Amino acid sequence: MKFGFIGAGNMVGAIVKGMTIGTQSFKGSDIYVTSKGKVSAQNLAEVCGCHFCETSVDVVANSDVVILGVKPHILEQILPDLLPVFTEKKPIVVSIAAGKTLDYLASLLPAETKILRVMPNINAKIGASTSGICGNAFVTETETTLITNMFQTVGSVIPIDEAYFSQFMVIGGSSVAFVYLYMDALAHAGVKAGLSKKQALEIAAETVLGSAKMILESGEAPWQLIDQVCSPGGTTIEGVLELQANGFESTIAKAFDAVLAKDKLLGAPKK
Repeated sequence: MKFGFIGAGNMVGAIVKGMTIGTQSFKGSDIYVTSKGKVSAQNLAEVCGCHFCETSVDVVANSDVVILGVKPHILEQILPDLLPVFTEKKPIVVSIAAGKTLDYLASLLPAETKILRVMPNINAKIGASTSGICGNAFVTETETTLITNMFQTVGSVIPIDEAYFSQFMVIGGSSVAFVYLYMDALAHAGVKAGLSKKQALEIAAETVLGSAKMILESGEAPWQLIDQVCSPGGTTIEGVLELQANGFESTIAKAFDAVLAKDKLLGAPKK
C-alpha cells in the first residue's frame, strides 16, 4: 500500500515520523508528501525517507490511501481540482480536519469514495495520541483495520460513532490543552510556595501521568479514588472543596461546551 499526505504540518509530521522512524511499521519509500509551501514537505521527506511531490495531484496519483492533513477551510479550496485524479485512482481518503463530517467530505469527492475521519491529538509527537476513528458505509473492516494500524504508530485508536465524533474531539483532542493548563497552574502555585518552575512542573506532570494510569488500570471511578485520597479532617479535602466552591467542575463543563459549539460551527454548511 502507498500512502499520500496532502499537508505537512505538525500533525502530519508526527504521523509520518511515527509510521517510519518511531515504530518502523511502514517504509518511507511507500509514502508521498506535499505541502503548500513545499519546504515542510521536503524536510519531512528527507528526514523520513519519503517521496516529496510538487503537487497534490502527484500525491493522489501515487497513493492507495490519501490523508488530508490541511486546515478544515482549505478542503473546499483544494478538493474540487483533485476530482479527476481521485476519480481515476479511487484511493481511500482519510481526513484529520476538525468539524468536517463524512457527508461533507463525500460532497467534495467522487461518488462512493471510501472515507474515514480520524482525530489524533498533539501527543502524537511522542507516540501518545488518543485518536478517534469512523468511516462511511463504503469502507470495509479490513480497510478500517489498516488505517487503525497506521494511527496506532502514534498512540491508541478508539472507534467512535460519527454522531459522537465532536464529543470525542473535545475530550480526546482539545482537552489536552486543558490538562496542560492545569499542570501549568499547579506548577505556578508551586513556584509561589518556593519550588523552582522546572521541579514543580515535573512533579505535576508525573502526578497527572500516574493518576491517568490509575484510572485506566484500577477500574475504579474517579470519585472512589478521590475519597481514598481525602482523609477525614485531612489536607486534600480542603483543596477539593475549594475547587468545587470556585466552580472547577462547572468551568470544565463550560469549556467542553464551548469547544463543542465551535466544532459544530466548523462543520455547518455555509449560507
